[in-house]
Amino acid sequence: MRPKYDLNSPNIPYYYYPWYDVYHMYNAGNVPRYPDLDPTQFTQSAEAFRDLLNDASDILRQLSNSEKFAYEVMDAAQHSETQKVKQLLESTGIHNQVEVQYNPDGIKMTMRTNTQGTDCCHLSMNLRW
Repeated sequence: MRPKYDLNSPNIPYYYYPWYDVYHMYNAGNVPRYPDLDPTQFTQSAEAFRDLLNDASDILRQLSNSEKFAYEVMDAAQHSETQKVKQLLESTGIHNQVEVQYNPDGIKMTMRTNTQGTDCCHLSMNLRW
């Protein structure tokens, strides 16, 4: 016959400690409150970025389709004529301004746009020559 153990007795071979839900004990009232979501700025930023992508596509199309245009951009950069490089890139019909940096290895073109007076979107393209 098996001996009967008192489950709350420390003399039994296996003593089971009561389980406490520690996480919920200490975090019951500390649930963070987030503000209501308003995706307006997010959707406007996405739309503005699409415009940047279209401008980038126009620049890349012109550079890849016209060796003469690519040569003029490279030649102006080689002679450190930053304004001429910007003027050439803007002559592709883009709607946003482009910032240009170049070195002997390539060119970096950065375009930015605003929505609701906030600087929201940046697109950088690094091309090697």
